[in-house]
Amino acid sequence: MTAPKWRLAAGVLVLLALVGFGVALIPLYYRNYQFQGYVSAAAQRVENQTKSDDVLREWLVEKADSLKLPVKAADVHIQRSVDGLRIDVQYAVRVDFPGYTVNLHFDPAAGN
Repeated sequence: MTAPKWRLAAGVLVLLALVGFGVALIPLYYRNYQFQGYVSAAAQRVENQTKSDDVLREWLVEKADSLKLPVKAADVHIQRSVDGLRIDVQYAVRVDFPGYTVNLHFDPAAGN
């Protein structure tokens, strides 16, 4: 027994939609993954313990910009303690699809 043609067409449309979502979203998640590595490295470097918050914030915003991520200086939170340095970055990326908009929230963080 074969499926009706409309079912086959509907299945193909669903698959195409999923591929479209993947093509739009996977690069954003990958760039966030790269940025997370940079944030982790920045928090772990001993020489960064003596750098000012403004310098660290500027480096992180520049790196995010090079990755085409919409991180602003206000999104970067730096905390210092006797144990070391903690960096939290919170930002959102708006992705518009035909008939649907999604805001992806990312929260790369690291500390030592």
